[in-house]
Amino acid sequence: MSYWFHRNPLKATAVQNFDIKMFAHDPEALKILGDLRQSRARVLQLLPDPNHTSEQVTTALNLYLALVRGLLLQPGEGVAASKLCHALTFRWNDSIIEGVTAREDAVFEVASVVMNVAFWFMKHAVLIAVKPEISMDDAKEVHTSLRKAAGLIKFVQDNLSAQLSEQPADGGDLDGRVITAYLNQCTAEAQEVTIARAIELKHNPSLVSALANETSKMFTTAADSLNSLDVRVFGHWKAYFGLKAKFYLAYAHNYQGEALLAQDKCGEAIRSLQESKKMYAEANELAVEYSKTKGRGTQAKPERHTFFKRLLPILDRTLEKCERENGFIYHQKVPYDPVELEMNDKTHGLVSPEPFEIPSVSPLWTPVAYAAFDESKLNKNDKSKSKAEKKAEEEVKPVKEVPIVDPETEHKTESGCVLS
Repeated sequence: MSYWFHRNPLKATAVQNFDIKMFAHDPEALKILGDLRQSRARVLQLLPDPNHTSEQVTTALNLYLALVRGLLLQPGEGVAASKLCHALTFRWNDSIIEGVTAREDAVFEVASVVMNVAFWFMKHAVLIAVKPEISMDDAKEVHTSLRKAAGLIKFVQDNLSAQLSEQPADGGDLDGRVITAYLNQCTAEAQEVTIARAIELKHNPSLVSALANETSKMFTTAADSLNSLDVRVFGHWKAYFGLKAKFYLAYAHNYQGEALLAQDKCGEAIRSLQESKKMYAEANELAVEYSKTKGRGTQAKPERHTFFKRLLPILDRTLEKCERENGFIYHQKVPYDPVELEMNDKTHGLVSPEPFEIPSVSPLWTPVAYAAFDESKLNKNDKSKSKAEKKAEEEVKPVKEVPIVDPETEHKTESGCVLS
C-alpha cells in the first residue's frame, strides 16, 4: 500500500555542535550544550527509519525541544526572547526544492525539526499500511500517525511561521503554500482510513458519499495551494493530489447513486453513477499523467490497489441494475446535469489534526546557566577552527532513508482493511 501514498524525501541538515562562547566554563551551561548536541543527534538518528515506534520518536523530539526552547526564551516566568536566539547558524535543505537554507535563527531550527518529524509520521503510516493484512489496530495506527503528522505541521503553521526572522525559501518546507499542502495531505489521507472503515462496516451510503466528497475537497485544496509554484518542480506531487481528488469524487457519486436508488430516485441515481464513471476514468488518466511527471518523492501507483480497482465493477453492476429497473419499473427521466453532492454535518471536520504542544523549557536552563553565555561574542567567527572543521559544519548530506518494501499484495477485503 506504499503505492497508495506519495511521500517526499526527509529534510537533511548539517551537524550542529552548539559552540556558544561563555564568560567562564560553567558546568550547568556546558551540560546544556552537551545535551543539545546529543538530543539533536538522537532525533536525526531515528528519523531515517520508519520502523521505530512513535513513542521513541516523540520522546526524542520532546527532549530536544525542551532543551532548544532555551534558545528561544529567557529563563523565568516571562516570554522575553533569548539572547541566544540568533547565536547559531542552522542549515537545512527542503523536501522538494534543491539547495540549502542557512539561518541564524533558532525558530527556523525548531520549525525544520518539527516538520521533519511530521514527515517521519507520514512514512511510518505507510510502513504499517503495506502489511498484507491490515487489522483494525493497524488501521488505527495509520490514522493516528497521519493525524499526529497533521498536528505537528499545524503547530508550525500556527505558532512558528510568523516568528521566523526571515522569509522562508520560495517553495521550501516552511513556505506557507507548502505547509498548507502537507497539512491537507495528512488530514485527507487520515480521512481515507475513515472512509475505508465506513465501507467495511457498511455505513449509510449517504454518509460514505459525504465523507468521500469532503476528502476530495481536501486533496483539491492541497493541489490548489501549489498553483503558484513551479510546475516543473511541484508537478509530480500536485498530480498525486489531483488523481486522489478525482478518485474520491468517483466514490462520492457512486455512493450517492446507491443512496438515491434506495429512495426510488432511479433517474437521479443513474446520473450520479454516470458521473462516477466519468470521474473514475479521469482519475485513471491522472494516474498515467502522475506516473509520467518527473519530480521528487516516491512513485505512488494507487490504480493498482484493491480499493481503486474494486470501484469500477461495482459501478458497472449498479448502473446496469438502475438502467434495467428504470426501463421496466420507474420510467424516470435522467437529469442532464449531475446531481449535486451533499455535505453532511456528521462528516465535516470528522478528522482533525492531533494537537501538538511544545514541551516546557528544560529545568537545566537556570538563570545562572543562561548568564554564563557571553553575548558580546555571539555570532563571532571562530578563527581557531580549521577549514576542514568549518566545511564539516556546513555540509548537508542527503538522508539515507530505510526503504519501505511493498509486496503489492492483493487484499482480501473490499477496502484493504481487516476488521477484527
